[in-house]
Amino acid sequence: MNEELSMWIKRVCELAGEDSEFRNAFLNKLEASEQIKNEMIYFMHNNTFLGQYSVAGMTVVDIMIWQTDHFKSDLDRGLYDMQSNPNKMLIRAFDTMLDMEKDPETYIQKYSTDTGTDYPGKY
Repeated sequence: MNEELSMWIKRVCELAGEDSEFRNAFLNKLEASEQIKNEMIYFMHNNTFLGQYSVAGMTVVDIMIWQTDHFKSDLDRGLYDMQSNPNKMLIRAFDTMLDMEKDPETYIQKYSTDTGTDYPGKY
């Protein structure tokens, strides 16, 4: 793996509060996906998303939006006592996309049924 990318991911994981176990697992998964690695390298250099690769029609931006909504749902239910962490949201979106490559149907099901607290009475 590209040394610059490895060091950048290490720093993002540190800022996100992720441990070395998560980071190492993430790096191993990333090494196996050239398309997602390219998306991440683009983000590293440009601080914006390339958005050319998708899994089952979902880009990393789509995943991040879903996770943001899901995160807000958890906040509404009192499951988090911290402020939003953009580094955590970023690394987790890419991690989810890596997992989604292996099992897209499970994630599509989650995205279509777990939509946060976007309507009254959900919780």
